[in-house]
Amino acid sequence: MQRREWLRAGGLAALGAGLAGCAGDRHADPAAGGGSAEPVRHWKMVTTWPANFPGLGSGAARLAESITRASGGRIQVKVLAAGELVPAFETFDAVSRGTAEMGHGASYYWKGKAEAAPFFCTIPFGMNAQEMNGWLYHGGGLELWRELYAPFNLVPFPAGNTGVQAAGWFNREIRAVEDLKGLKMRIPGLGGEVMARLGATPVNLPGGELFQALQSGTIDAAEWVGPYNDLAFGLHRVARYCYMPGWQEPGPTLECIVNKAAFDALPEDLKAIVEACCAAVNDGMLAEYTARNQQALEQLVEEHGVEFRTLPEAVLAALRAATDEVIGEITRRDAFAARVWTSYASFQQRAAAWHRMSEQAVYALRG
Repeated sequence: MQRREWLRAGGLAALGAGLAGCAGDRHADPAAGGGSAEPVRHWKMVTTWPANFPGLGSGAARLAESITRASGGRIQVKVLAAGELVPAFETFDAVSRGTAEMGHGASYYWKGKAEAAPFFCTIPFGMNAQEMNGWLYHGGGLELWRELYAPFNLVPFPAGNTGVQAAGWFNREIRAVEDLKGLKMRIPGLGGEVMARLGATPVNLPGGELFQALQSGTIDAAEWVGPYNDLAFGLHRVARYCYMPGWQEPGPTLECIVNKAAFDALPEDLKAIVEACCAAVNDGMLAEYTARNQQALEQLVEEHGVEFRTLPEAVLAALRAATDEVIGEITRRDAFAARVWTSYASFQQRAAAWHRMSEQAVYALRG
């Protein structure tokens, strides 16, 4: 069954349950002839995103609303932005221990807990959004992801993608590899490790702290997302140069993590609703970024005079070589990461072979 069909089927089933429901915090159970009542589940969703943040934060909010509506109110999800219940980078632990039933964020934030975690978000020079979806849904990636998170009492779901991101905003020009030395840059995941190999100092900051850190000189550069979100944060006001392409995040999948005990306690129809709503948000967020990035790009260029630059080929080559070193070291010291990399790299290679004949060929035709 296709993901959109799951959502429609789950929504109809949930609507039936909702119409048969009784007042208050319980719903009648149609399977029991309406004679028994099912408790309403009040779930908290903690996120790594600032409150009301467009795209990322609004995607989490849409997910919560979708689950609440599609379940007929049998699951009612309340979103708590970064800092409202726990700090941004405590989302994983909060859901793992059951402080919150759900979380929304990015798996590369959790590399300190599991070496393989970044592969399920994005890695430098890795797969784009279309390829990530193919690998996760049809190439064995999601099964590996759930195996990795099982010891943490978590069930992960793909729940958003921004598409290719920007390489970042810099307070200095990048003309050669030497310009990266001594650079203090906000960059998470494996991208940060790669930059460190070339002499930079990676800093992991939540999005809500980037503007002030750049303005104060705490950091010299920051990668966040791309035009849509970077404009909202006003990064063009505190950093002069924006570089492309997003070598470090070519297709970052965002995650919804669900506390395993809470998920396992759901009846099968509610499990299907949670999964289908995550899949719908995963598709919808990419569509939103495809539309909004182009609008924000025009605004940054035409209204604010931002000059987007391309990283020099020598810099990109050095970043690629450092990426190979970092991935090689991770897979040699962590057996599970090696399994994931074998699956990931094989899928990327096959997808690239087809995309050279299809997607890239069409781009070349269009000019």
